[in-house]
Amino acid sequence: MTILNTSLQDSAAPEGVCYGCGSSNPNGLHIKSFWHEDGVHVMAEHLPDPKFCGWPDLVYGGMIAMLADCHSSWTAMAYHYRAEHREPGTEPGITCVTGNLGIKFIKPTPMGISLTLRAKVVGDIGRKTRVICEVYAGEVLTAIGDSIFVRVNTEQLAANAHGRQTIPV
Repeated sequence: MTILNTSLQDSAAPEGVCYGCGSSNPNGLHIKSFWHEDGVHVMAEHLPDPKFCGWPDLVYGGMIAMLADCHSSWTAMAYHYRAEHREPGTEPGITCVTGNLGIKFIKPTPMGISLTLRAKVVGDIGRKTRVICEVYAGEVLTAIGDSIFVRVNTEQLAANAHGRQTIPV
């Protein structure tokens, strides 16, 4: 298994439309996640636009939650691809959705500083994967995401969401 030079998002879902991490969303943030050279962590960098200001000179907490959510979801998906000895984007595709999103705000996150997201899988049972995501402003840990992601069949998920089907995802 090689370390990717292409982001997980661009490798596995170049047509993705998620506001936070979708490569094809023209208005989105285009978060890009990569395996770290340690082979354990998945990393991302993001500099929030000033429009995502909460309190003066601080990043809006919802933005921090979105960054941790999207990046952690990609960490879970990358983990499943790796567990199956497959490269991201190989068929059948792997999709994980948020089952539970937890964010602990440790310190205020200042605007104007690039944020580093460092995530890893800390447990998995069946279709559920627990991911811890640390958010750093420079060298300062400002938030920790502790979330559960569920592996799903996207066609069934979409059908269920629109009331077209009652098959469990």
